[in-house]
Amino acid sequence: MNRNTRLTKTFIGVMVLAATASSAYASLASHTLHTSYALAILALAAATSRMKIKLPGIDGNMSVNLPFLLMAVVNLSAMEAVVVASISTMVQCWPKLDAKFKPEQMLFNVSMMAFATSMANFIWNAGWLGKGAWASEPLMLASATAAFFVGQTAPVAGIIKLAEGAAMRRIWLGIVQLSFPYYVLSAGMTSMVNLVSHHFGWQAALVIFPVMFGVHLSYRLYFGRAVESLRTAPLARTASVGV
Repeated sequence: MNRNTRLTKTFIGVMVLAATASSAYASLASHTLHTSYALAILALAAATSRMKIKLPGIDGNMSVNLPFLLMAVVNLSAMEAVVVASISTMVQCWPKLDAKFKPEQMLFNVSMMAFATSMANFIWNAGWLGKGAWASEPLMLASATAAFFVGQTAPVAGIIKLAEGAAMRRIWLGIVQLSFPYYVLSAGMTSMVNLVSHHFGWQAALVIFPVMFGVHLSYRLYFGRAVESLRTAPLARTASVGV
């Protein structure tokens, strides 16, 4: 076993411990359960988790289930939100019939999402933040989304650095460049759904599904062209050298 492999496994172990500790804290938080809403959000999050896009230049993919995960954070108990995020991540990472199952990859992704969700829920329910005169629901949602963003992107950049040996800062900035607009969009959609959910209940979240399907198609087209340009760039350089 080489040094990179040992470091990668150690990093995964640390991520599992962090997820276990944060999830244990979430399970002790006293919040009312919302079973019907939780099942509805879980179904929507799991369905959109299979709408995956391959990120250009990075060995990873992104699904369009984030709005539903944020809805779970701000509307459900901490443990319900962690369960929704964990199950939808398992659905996202489950391989196709002709692909090989990678348990370590599954373990890392589920742990990372459980940790990020716990941190976002902690920020959303932080009493010391809510008591401030400057605090408002949009700002609290922005703070929770930021916690989710860092809790998800930083571990991904770390595991890619250990696996590939690239500079973590460059990897993280690349992930930020590709995904930041998606997080802003997801936070905005979560805020709008919360405004109307008081009148329509969890059914308001159904409106988001076709929107995220459209986002998935748009991202897939855009990233597909980006990946194609990365493939053709070396050929173009070779041709120019040969002229």
